[in-house]
Amino acid sequence: MKTLPLKIILLVAALWLPLCASAAENISAAEKNILVFGDSLSAGYGIAVAENWVSLLQQELQRTHPEYRIVNASISGETALGGRQRIAKALRQHRPAVVILELGANDGLRGFGVAGIETDLGRIIGDIHQARAEVLLVGMKLPPNYGELYATQFGKMYAGLAKKYRVRLLPFLLEGVAPGQFQADNLHPAKEAQPLLMRNVLKELKPLLR
Repeated sequence: MKTLPLKIILLVAALWLPLCASAAENISAAEKNILVFGDSLSAGYGIAVAENWVSLLQQELQRTHPEYRIVNASISGETALGGRQRIAKALRQHRPAVVILELGANDGLRGFGVAGIETDLGRIIGDIHQARAEVLLVGMKLPPNYGELYATQFGKMYAGLAKKYRVRLLPFLLEGVAPGQFQADNLHPAKEAQPLLMRNVLKELKPLLR
């Protein structure tokens, strides 16, 4: 078998290496996605998309960490079980480096069993880890009218998940939101509260940005 002349080998290498570098850059860019995977609190229920904390976070990252792009896959009314059923597709589609997981509030408001909610969230976290992405788990609290025992168990669930799966935790998304900063339903923050929500998330997200 004849060997190729050295000049041809060098020419092929010169053409091939830039293509490899370009492909590596594309993969790297895909790995800079931040997937927000939540419910109406992240989908921007009742307010304009541009006023939602997720949009505000994207604006902030464009200034401080321009290599990251946020993909918001949140759905109003979503439950932990619903999220568990669609997380695999979202991970394949967006290939995130970080997932901000904000689910469980709707389950709690409907009185679902805490053990079941915890199982569903745990499996979502497991799928995210299998996709080699980092997790920021966003915790929630329930109104007192759901009973002290249930509300306490629900609130502790997030800390337990964070410890078990070794993920970063924002204990309470709505920390610091004043009573007058909610919409008429007293459940969803108004646009005035969105900058605060963004800062709450950003504080815990920063250590995951590499």
